[in-house]
Parts: sequence; structure tokens; C-alpha cells
Amino acid sequence: MNIESAVLEATGSTGISGQETLQRIWSGYGAIKRYRLSGGQCAAVIVKHVQVPAEPAHPRGWNSPRSHARKIRSFEVESQWYRSFNAECDRHCRVARCFATWQHDGEFLIILEDLDASGFPLRHSTANPDQMAPCLRWLARFHAHFLGRVPTGLWPVGTYWHLDTRPDELAALEDKALKDAASAIDQALRNCSFQTLVHGDAKLANFCFSPDGDSVAAVDFQYVGGGCGMKDLAYFIGSCLDEADCARCESFLLDVYFEALTHALTAFGKASLAGSVEAAWRPLFAYAWADFHRFIKGWSPAHRKINRYSENMSQQVIKQLATP
Repeated sequence: MNIESAVLEATGSTGISGQETLQRIWSGYGAIKRYRLSGGQCAAVIVKHVQVPAEPAHPRGWNSPRSHARKIRSFEVESQWYRSFNAECDRHCRVARCFATWQHDGEFLIILEDLDASGFPLRHSTANPDQMAPCLRWLARFHAHFLGRVPTGLWPVGTYWHLDTRPDELAALEDKALKDAASAIDQALRNCSFQTLVHGDAKLANFCFSPDGDSVAAVDFQYVGGGCGMKDLAYFIGSCLDEADCARCESFLLDVYFEALTHALTAFGKASLAGSVEAAWRPLFAYAWADFHRFIKGWSPAHRKINRYSENMSQQVIKQLATP
């Protein structure tokens, strides 16, 4: 397709004055670019263009028909998110406005608002607990808004490490106790009393910050779907902190999140649920952590995220599951 024509039509602009590649999509599946515009209301847009590579090149060697099918499904899910769910997010869980989506025969195009130009120009590679707080509030608002929502057209179970989509990594896992507990951990998260939509890839790199650091917007919805909110929370914290800070800050960060969740549920007229949701979810934080740990140990046994804190969390869960 003619991308420039699609951008001009979607934005009502008359010309494109330039473009730049912001990043390549994982495993060679395309690129994300900024198009600078003229003659319209937008100065620039972000375009995610997915094309199936002739030979996918996974950096860790995980190339298989299953891996390819999972990626294609993730782009279908992301397109569905932007068509049917994205506009529901308010200023407290800010996302990029979507101008248009297009897909055909394994090729995808998503045209989005440029969040840099809209007041979210900063990215952080590291964050301390205070800098993490706006992201925790974003997640709380997101989970509160979509509490009880059926993930129609999205992943039935969100996150890119979901057990059912990762049998190869489970087979490669050498930690027998964790492998044996994997299904029970997954079921505990799937069967908890309250389900919502989870972002599914809520790492620090997927949050865009305002200059004062008080507000954030989120990007990358390839793995959005149903689930327990603790999956996003555990993954986000693990993307920010080392093992010592995870142990030191765990209680504080959980408190920040649940305080924000209570506030958000109250704003949505669901105040009566706040205590029950926290009672159901807080004990599952360790399960969510162990769930991701199961994936990362099978996917990349030497990964830096495999540490004593994660091992201790997993052992705690395994012991709980073994207790009658």
C-alpha cells in the first residue's frame, strides 16, 4: 500500500515534509516511524508498519511457526485494540489517539498521535519509586476502567508470556519445581475473583513521560487482553528495579498502586468493590511474579532478571501451592 497516501488521508494533511525511523519492530517485522506533516492540524504522526519478513531473525533464536503465528496474532490484537477500545481511555490513563488502522495479508498499518508533540516527550531507561508512581497510577486507572470487561477480539488471556502461548519455553525450563507448578500458577491468576484488561507489556520503555514527570501515556498494545491486574504490576516493577530495590520497595509500590486503584474505582462508581479487589489481587502479586519468572527462565536462562528476589518469590508460591 502507499503509506504516505494513507497518512495524508487519515490526518487531512496536504503534505509530508519528512520522516524518521524511531525503531525497528522485534525480529524484523517492520518499523515505527514519525511522519512530519504540513497543511493540516497535526504536525506529525507515528506510523507502525508491519511487514512479514522473508526470514524472521529472533535475537535469541526462538524462530518457529508458533512464534510467527503469535506475532501475527499480536498485530491483529493491537489493531483491534485501537479500533474498539483505545478511545475509552481518559486523561488519567492516557494513550495515543488512533487515526486509522489497516491490515491485509500479513501487512499492518497503524497511524497514531505523536505523543512527543502532545506533551509526553520523555522516556526513562531507569526509574526510582517516585518516578514509577505515575505509571502505577496509570495502570490502576486502566485496570479499574476495564474491570470485568470481556476482551472481545483481544487476547483471551493477556501478556506476551502467557503459559498457553509459550509451550516451547516451558519445555526448555530446567527448574523442575517451577515447571511442575506452572499450570497451577496460571490457573490461580486466571481464576481469581476479579478480571480486567491488562496491558500485557507494561515495561518502563512503553511509558512516555511529561516534562515534569507527573503524567504518563502508554504505548504498545500487542499483548493486551484479559487477566489479573497483578500481572502488569509485577512486570512493570521488574522492568524498573534490581533485586535489592524490588525487595526494599515492594510494599510501598503495592500500596501506591492499590491506593490509586481505590481512587479510580471510586471515580467509576465502583467504590464498593475496592476492598474485595485488593483482597483478591494483593496475594496474587507473588503469583504474577512467579508466572513471568517461569517464562524468563525457560526463554533465557542467563537473563539479568533471574535473581534472588525472583527465586524467593517463586519458591514462596510453590510452597503455598504445596500446602494442603
